[in-house]
Amino acid sequence: MKFEPNLMNLKKIILILLICFFGFVLLFGSYAQWNSANPDKTCASCHEISPSVNEWHNSSHRNVRCTECHGTAMSNGIHSLKEKANMLFTHLGEKKEHEEIRMTEKQVLDLSDKCAKCHQSEYAKWLSGGHSANYGDIFMNGKHNLEEKPYWACLRCHGMFYEGTIKTLLEEPQKADGVWKLNDMKIASNPTIPCLSCHQIHSDNEVLGTIGRHDIPNEISYERQKRNPSISWYIRADKSHLRADKLMKIPMMDQGNPIKVSGDAGSKLCMQCHSPNFKHQAGSQDDRTPTGVHEGISCMACHTPHSNDARSSCKNCHPAISNCKIDVTTMNTTYLDINSPNNIHSVKCSSCHKDIKELRARKLKKEIQLMNQ
Repeated sequence: MKFEPNLMNLKKIILILLICFFGFVLLFGSYAQWNSANPDKTCASCHEISPSVNEWHNSSHRNVRCTECHGTAMSNGIHSLKEKANMLFTHLGEKKEHEEIRMTEKQVLDLSDKCAKCHQSEYAKWLSGGHSANYGDIFMNGKHNLEEKPYWACLRCHGMFYEGTIKTLLEEPQKADGVWKLNDMKIASNPTIPCLSCHQIHSDNEVLGTIGRHDIPNEISYERQKRNPSISWYIRADKSHLRADKLMKIPMMDQGNPIKVSGDAGSKLCMQCHSPNFKHQAGSQDDRTPTGVHEGISCMACHTPHSNDARSSCKNCHPAISNCKIDVTTMNTTYLDINSPNNIHSVKCSSCHKDIKELRARKLKKEIQLMNQ
């Protein structure tokens, strides 16, 4: 008689275990189905996200699944589960519009890490260049802070995605060394110019494809697809991107005279941070607009994207021996020596040839002699 209750309890336990098992199978099956389904039937079903899905359809990342960049509810443990839960509560409770949905700085940095998985070469170059500077490098440099006190505009380029102000970011120095302290030292190693500072992931663009004909070499270049630039400017004040080719070309002056400025997308993007003073004077403040012999050329003509390295730039345009019969890489400019008085961005013929009129006269005489031969 005592065996029957135990048997009944065992049946109940087995039944509960079976219900739990099939419940988990159903739950994780639904979870897997959701993550593998067409985004038009999942992500786009929320009115806050549907515009982003539409942009993604026209971007060069259209063949990359949403979860590859944005992760899933279980891709990063408790952190991602909490993040997705907050998104659900926001959807159900706050009824925000698409324009009100913005990624946090932590989400931007997490996304940059995912960029590196596919764009390994670009990421390695970025790490080797100045644009990988972190909060500690920028805001705890005593020498620089003594020359220029940190203020709100610093975050326009260094810390675009920071969710506070200079006052919440920094504590003024207590000593004469000029070193400001970060209120939260945990962010000291975070980059201030992550991938999304210059790249909009959902930017309208074509996917690179192969050409139609390989048997007509003369037509190969004409068959290449025309693509939009892959770079954009993140405007901190508006919390949105603007494609680089749509940025305004800034008119520049050199000693009161207007100068030629490259209008390519890369240069217009560079000038948003490497910008001049209110008079648009070339070489003022952080501006690097080329003048002199390099007037009018693009930043991209010399600087390699992502690393900004310019060590191999001269040979791209100049022959081994210049008109001066000198290897340009050995000339007394800042290309060769950082302490040179001749800045490579503004060097002129007269920087070395003081009697420029005599030089031009000799050159003209030589040209006439060659014409008469």
